Amino acid sequence: MGTKLKVAFHTLGCKLNQAESELLARQFADAGYQIVSGDGADIYVLNTCTVTHIADRKSRHLVRLWRKRNPQALIIATGCYAQRAPEELAQAGAGLVVGNERKTCLLDELKNMLVPAAHCLSGQLVADGVTRVRSFLKIQDGCNDYCAYCIVPHVRGRERSLPMAEVVSEVKARVAAGYKELVLTGTKIGDYEHNGANLKRLVEQALEVTRVQRLHLSSLQPQDVSAELLSLWQDARLCRHFHLALQSGSDAMLRRMKRHYTVEDYKKAVSLIRKFVPDVAITTDTMVGFPGESAEEFDESYRFCEEIDFANIHVFSYSSRPDTLAAGMSGQIDDRLKKERSLRMLELAQLSVRRFCRRFLGQKMTVLWENEVKPGSGVYSGLSHNYIRVFTHSNEPLTNKFCSVRPVRLHGQGLWGEITGED
Repeated sequence: MGTKLKVAFHTLGCKLNQAESELLARQFADAGYQIVSGDGADIYVLNTCTVTHIADRKSRHLVRLWRKRNPQALIIATGCYAQRAPEELAQAGAGLVVGNERKTCLLDELKNMLVPAAHCLSGQLVADGVTRVRSFLKIQDGCNDYCAYCIVPHVRGRERSLPMAEVVSEVKARVAAGYKELVLTGTKIGDYEHNGANLKRLVEQALEVTRVQRLHLSSLQPQDVSAELLSLWQDARLCRHFHLALQSGSDAMLRRMKRHYTVEDYKKAVSLIRKFVPDVAITTDTMVGFPGESAEEFDESYRFCEEIDFANIHVFSYSSRPDTLAAGMSGQIDDRLKKERSLRMLELAQLSVRRFCRRFLGQKMTVLWENEVKPGSGVYSGLSHNYIRVFTHSNEPLTNKFCSVRPVRLHGQGLWGEITGED
């Protein structure tokens, strides 16, 4: 019986990266490696992001930190930063750098380095905070749009989708493994298409032929929203949460960013969602400091976000990325002004969260509970169907259970609820 090699995974960036890390962890577990968290691993796998220079810096910092804490460990860097600038991660201390194109073959790359295989652990995922509550499932990859600021098409390639039968089979497998919620994710899932099957047909099939208890779509573009797609939300298993990318509430900015919708298109998409899906949470991404952004254009975007009344706003400062159109644009905004605008937008985001949560005080809601916030505290955290973060206290384990709660007060960026029954 061989040595149990311990592998720790860490993921930066998007839900697609989370889905791919989850798949890699399964592959390693099936091959006989023990999945662990924190220090003491024989192998560290970092799934990197390169959407901003801050994401790059975080990756290099983690590689150096692991190298300092555990000089004997093998550090593997994969993902988008590894695809874009492998030499930078190697210089930081990564012993193996594997880009997106070879990510799914990571085990083969490892074998080529003559790392001995460990004995079989029957594919059990045992650590890294992993509980069989929520699983991320990749259905699509790549993007054909080449927005002016975005590095993703350069590191993810052209759009391609997984076969519908393969996706549905994987949904069944993860439900059988005990997961209560599946998140369908990709670079641009609204463009899912395989042999004539689009996103609507894929979701229909997953609902029809599997016993998935909760299904969530990770992110959509305004142009993806249609009455035909939204009609599926008559099925209560679909989460009442839409992450709808915005980037700017100014038409002039959207044109310079090379986005494929207008402010009016966005308003229509939001209105349609709210018509079909009651109590829906609509969240978004918005960018500040894009080259040439005037004070008037920022104010226009700010006012638009106020008008839409989002459930939450993810705020990003523009970060120049190599090989993108925006990197060569005139009118680059200085960091001080970016920070001022970011802080103002973040204040609106926090106000939006509290305002949305307050609407549900006293209303019964169903929550899928995750782990204790702190081991032994009896305080659990979970997400409602419309993705409000809810907290409660329980003397009985709640992990991976659906329970009804009645929210009684605001708590942090969510709600504190009292349990009314198990669903």
